[in-house]
Amino acid sequence: MMISDHGFLRLLYHNFFKIDDNIYRCNMPTPQRIRKYKNVLGIKTIINCRGTKRDGGWLLESEACEKYDIELINLNARSRAAPDKELIMRADEMFKRIKYPALIHCKSGADRAGIVSALYKLLYCKESPKNAKKQLSLKFLHIKHAKTGILDKFIEEYENFLNKNKNKNFHFLDWVQTIYKPEKLEHDFRSNSFMNNLLFKILRRE
Repeated sequence: MMISDHGFLRLLYHNFFKIDDNIYRCNMPTPQRIRKYKNVLGIKTIINCRGTKRDGGWLLESEACEKYDIELINLNARSRAAPDKELIMRADEMFKRIKYPALIHCKSGADRAGIVSALYKLLYCKESPKNAKKQLSLKFLHIKHAKTGILDKFIEEYENFLNKNKNKNFHFLDWVQTIYKPEKLEHDFRSNSFMNNLLFKILRRE
C-alpha cells in the first residue's frame, strides 16, 4: 500500500472533509485512520469508490472494516469517463439503505469521491446541481481541465437542462433515465493534454 499505491503521500494529508452530518469524504484511509473514524465519528459505512481492487490497500481496508464492524461497500466509480447509468442507480439505492454516518473515499479523494459525493447531494439530499457541483472543486484537488472535467460536464448538462425546462417538474433520476446519454457526453468532451499528462503520468492519479 505504501509503495505501489503511493500510500506514503497520504500519511500527512488526508483530503478529509465533512459533507454534512451524515457523510464525510477523504483519500484512501489506513487501518489506523479507519479506527479513528469509527471511534471519533461513529462511522458505520465506508464507500470505497475504487471498487474491489485486491491489493494491499483494499485488503487492509477490508480487514479493518470487519474488525471495527463497519460495512464496506465497493463502488466502481470512474474519474475519466461519464458516470454510467448503472452506477447512478446503484448509488441511489445505496444512499437509501446504508447506515449513517458514512465515509466516501477513492485513492486521492478528489475525483471519484467527488462525483459520488455529488450524487449523494443530487439523489439523497435532493439538492440543486449548483450545490452538487461544489463537491468537484480544486479545494478537494479536483482538476476540471483534465479528463476528470467530464464529471463537471455531467452535472453541467443536467443543470443546463433544468435551466431550459424551468416550468417542467423533472427530477434528476428522470433526466438520467430518459435524457442523459453517457456515450455522447464522452464523444463531445475535450480536455487539456498538458493537465492530463501532469495528473495521470506524473502524479499517477487513477
